[in-house]
Amino acid sequence: MECFTVLDYEVENRIDPHFYRPEFRKLKNKLGKLKNQKLGLIIEFSNETWNQKDLFDSEFPYIEISEIDIETGEIRNISYYEKSKAPSRAKMIVRENDIIVSTTRPHRGAISLIDKEKNGFIASTGFAILRKIKPDNVKREYFLFLLRTQLSLKQMLQRSSGGNYPAITSEELKNIIIPIPSLETQDKIIELMRKAYQKQKEREAKAQQFLDSINNYVLDELGIKLPELKDKMVYIVNSEEVQNKRADAYYYQPKFEEVEKAIKKGKFEVKELKEVIDFIPGYAFSSNDYVYNEGIKLLTIRNIKENFIDLSDTTLLPNDFFEKYDKFQIKNEDIVIAMTGATIGKSFIFNFDDKVLLNQRVGIIRAKEKLNKYFLLSFIKTPLFKQKILRQSCGGAQPNISEYEITSIKIPLPPLSIQNKIAEEVKKRMQKAEQLQKEAKEKLGKAKKEVEQIILGG
Repeated sequence: MECFTVLDYEVENRIDPHFYRPEFRKLKNKLGKLKNQKLGLIIEFSNETWNQKDLFDSEFPYIEISEIDIETGEIRNISYYEKSKAPSRAKMIVRENDIIVSTTRPHRGAISLIDKEKNGFIASTGFAILRKIKPDNVKREYFLFLLRTQLSLKQMLQRSSGGNYPAITSEELKNIIIPIPSLETQDKIIELMRKAYQKQKEREAKAQQFLDSINNYVLDELGIKLPELKDKMVYIVNSEEVQNKRADAYYYQPKFEEVEKAIKKGKFEVKELKEVIDFIPGYAFSSNDYVYNEGIKLLTIRNIKENFIDLSDTTLLPNDFFEKYDKFQIKNEDIVIAMTGATIGKSFIFNFDDKVLLNQRVGIIRAKEKLNKYFLLSFIKTPLFKQKILRQSCGGAQPNISEYEITSIKIPLPPLSIQNKIAEEVKKRMQKAEQLQKEAKEKLGKAKKEVEQIILGG
């Protein structure tokens, strides 16, 4: 519990105690001693919207808040939707050099710069679109980097409201205090952050090299040669080749048969997943069950990212649901797999101490005896398994895969001793990659703190 006093002359147009927490007031006092200006006087907000009918022929590119990397600001993935299935929030048109700021939980730092390739894309109404810098003494890159530091993020938290999912309005965002150092200092900060992001990318690239090497190692140990995996524009399917009641043309892409042949030519016997695993699909919890202060975390499809599980922004359920819905408890070292959307097939070992339940569109894979879960995960992450997922899935722009379709996938199954050998080597390489990723995150965080010290004159 935090106790503090607010004098009457300190009260603004807010009466919620959170707004007047000492750490926020201390920061405001520090920034007030510097040359500064309110955000709303520095940059113009764009209200350019899309009517969800024009501009695109069929599908449109959509930028979602969950796809913004909160460390680097990169947009990890672009979703494509048919216009007729456009989410109601898909309305904001973004332009090159726009800065987009998530107004939901803004203090997390989901802030990104729109590049040339994404000019004209559609973004969620959950973003504030910052477009034109007004004064000549504020550089766009400096402004962008500043927004990602705690000097700005703490102010966003202060001015947010809404309990478990605090949000900030555009009017409150405009009140954020922006320190304006000399152009020389801004250039120094820009150079510092450019170098920091470059170093971060280099470490991430090295980490990715370790992860990429895993695929080749696993396939080599299994005696599987990776075939050429390219789509063909024209191919013929005879009636007797039709299988599994599938009439969709993509299912019969020749590359899929090449994948099956490659696996069969490997060193070891092949079995369907259902013979060696238990599969548990998630439960369709109702939004009426959600709580907003304290409760059990619910892992949903939006918590499955490209390279990790993110539990920093989860829906909550009542505490008694954990026992009530015990079938859907995620246990430590379960394999979690995405069953729909852009991350379909993405799988991770669950290694969290939190009590977590599983929502629909995500599944749990539990290895039975004589199957090393880390070996299984290492094969699931290969391009061959990804192609199997793509073949089995259906649904166009937003593919889906069922429990039956996942568990009917065939995998090579070497003796347990060989599985263990492969798993140990894979874990070593994964640990090296994780260490590099950790270092990249720490170094970037250090650079952001250095920027704060420069601005505050420390």
